[in-house]
Amino acid sequence: MNLLPKSAKEFGSVDYWEKFFQQRGKKAFEWYGTYLELCGVLHKYIKPREKVLVIGCGNSELSEQLYDVGYQDIVNIDISEVVIKQMKECNATRRPQMRFLKMDMTQMEFPDASFQVVLDKGTLDAVLTDEEEKTLQQVDRMLAEVGRVLQVGGRYLCISLAQAHILKKAVGHFSREGWMVRVHQVANSQDQVLEAESQFSLPVFAFIMTKFRPVPGSALQIFELCAQEQGKPVRLESAERLAEAVRERQQYAWLCSQLRRKAKLGSVSLDLCDGDTGEPRYTLHVVDSPTVKPSRDNHFAIFIIPQGRETEWLFGMDEGRKQLAASAGFRRLITVALHRGQQYESMDHIQAELSARVMELAPAGMPLQQQVPFLSVGGDIGVRTIQHQDCSPLSGDYVIEDVQGDDKRFFRRLIFLSNRNVVQSEARLLKDVSHRAQKKRKKDRKKQRPAEVEDLPAAPEQSIDKSYLCCEHHKAMIAGLALLRNPEQLPEISLALLVVGLGGGSLPLFVHDHFPKSCIDAVEIDPTMLEVATRWFGFSQSDRMKVHIADGLDYIASLAEGEEAQPRYDVIMFDVDSKDPTLGMSCPPPAFVEQSFLQKVKSILIPEGVFILNLVCRDLGLKDSVLAGLKAVFPLLYVRRIEGEVNEILFCQLHPEQKLATPELLETAQALERTLRKPGRGWDDTYVLSDMLKTVKIM
Repeated sequence: MNLLPKSAKEFGSVDYWEKFFQQRGKKAFEWYGTYLELCGVLHKYIKPREKVLVIGCGNSELSEQLYDVGYQDIVNIDISEVVIKQMKECNATRRPQMRFLKMDMTQMEFPDASFQVVLDKGTLDAVLTDEEEKTLQQVDRMLAEVGRVLQVGGRYLCISLAQAHILKKAVGHFSREGWMVRVHQVANSQDQVLEAESQFSLPVFAFIMTKFRPVPGSALQIFELCAQEQGKPVRLESAERLAEAVRERQQYAWLCSQLRRKAKLGSVSLDLCDGDTGEPRYTLHVVDSPTVKPSRDNHFAIFIIPQGRETEWLFGMDEGRKQLAASAGFRRLITVALHRGQQYESMDHIQAELSARVMELAPAGMPLQQQVPFLSVGGDIGVRTIQHQDCSPLSGDYVIEDVQGDDKRFFRRLIFLSNRNVVQSEARLLKDVSHRAQKKRKKDRKKQRPAEVEDLPAAPEQSIDKSYLCCEHHKAMIAGLALLRNPEQLPEISLALLVVGLGGGSLPLFVHDHFPKSCIDAVEIDPTMLEVATRWFGFSQSDRMKVHIADGLDYIASLAEGEEAQPRYDVIMFDVDSKDPTLGMSCPPPAFVEQSFLQKVKSILIPEGVFILNLVCRDLGLKDSVLAGLKAVFPLLYVRRIEGEVNEILFCQLHPEQKLATPELLETAQALERTLRKPGRGWDDTYVLSDMLKTVKIM
């Protein structure tokens, strides 16, 4: 028997509802949940002694069950004479005080201020089926009547799917009347979330519109959202922001429903926000491993990434997370990254905070009451201390932070918040600084206050370990110097370098300190980065190293087109990022690899020199085009791929006769390694430059 209307407009028809209840009989029809599913929000906003009006009651058992637990002053109305007669007959003996009346809710017969609560379960949704003028006028009459029969301080409690047009109408109407508007997400029981495959993809919400006494000239409007897992509502600044917050909750519910249905969604990530501030607190990535054979205990696990390690390939890249999930041996693994600016007490506290939410993302078929393990590395939440945060007019918001690595050493990082999972620059701190950072973290935990950005004095020069290169691609770029002639003599001979892209300055600083006869021109478009490098990364200029604040494109063009244009550099290095996140290539900007510009680079490079480029390009077609363009200008092209990173280092030279067989190339790299490790160089870590070049591919 099909009781669905032929069109949504029939929901507002008396004839449709008469026919509906005649055919359905006395079997209860529950819109948007039963009493057990709704009782949490109902008991929160309705007091047992209050007088309640239920509009569009239908044959729902909600009123009966409220009556049975002590809410006995209830009046029910409906437009259908058939259903009112059924409900009277059903409740006459068992619930004598409860009334059922046939009445049009757009023309109610009650005196003003007759009720303290008007309860609506799905009625507004049934009436407001579209935004045609006739429909909107009918809804205006309905809502006006709700306002008329409510006392000051009374509440219109409307259970709804909160679709965009319904939210817009209800919130707009009551906020203009000066009422307080709250939207409360209705919690579902966890068992139902796991087993009910036919649930609404949209979550159920309750509108709680509280009638305030009109204040002449008052423009105060109050909008709040109370999500199911939060103990208190969040105040929002506008109706538009409230609608956006509700839409985010709906998208999350849709995602959960798709994951339960094993939908192929590709890479899935979402942010969980702080209930008080609305700021992101956790970023979750859902990773499925179809190759893992299901067993009783391997359905689902949560992996907490320690603070500061979310930038590592294993945790920060899709391929890395897939490898992590496969090695962990779970059908579904959720990785959880912890956000800057948030305070975290311990792993136990994080687990308690996440337990309810992550269970909504469990895979289909997981047994009920299954224990879900929380995993991590090292058993600690990690150490992250924000030393400085600011905004550059060119690069946007950035942060300087000290983090603890997996070897318990501390590292200082520059992060652009527009790409917060990418380390822009990194330097290792000396041990005394690491100890101070750890003590400061413990002190901050005792205070239990929100994380704040501290404007600390400039870091002392000795705090940075200048003998250590953190970035693997920087090590590979240094290894590329082995492509120069006579590398075993290189540290002691004059060397002219151009480095485009300063960042924290670690690359040019390393060359400056380990090649005592080198002269370096560093070009940086953003003057803020020179301040950052100097203050936080131990960078300084000298008579052998000068920084030019300029666009690298303009700087090279001016050298190539000047009156004294001539080859002048033994090495040119590009380590410059793109500010446009929409491009398939994030390093360098496309203009730096255009044919006309590469010709200018060629003109200022000595014939035996080497042009070294850091390439980060996820678009395979674009990458092939870049490589072809480079090969057209520089006949000899080596490609060094960085394991676990997107970076590829390109070594470009002019003359094919410079081409070295792989054993010879590794031998020259080893010679350079030996000379750099001579006593007094201060190089206390194993770099093995030959290893940096082992996977070089000659194009």
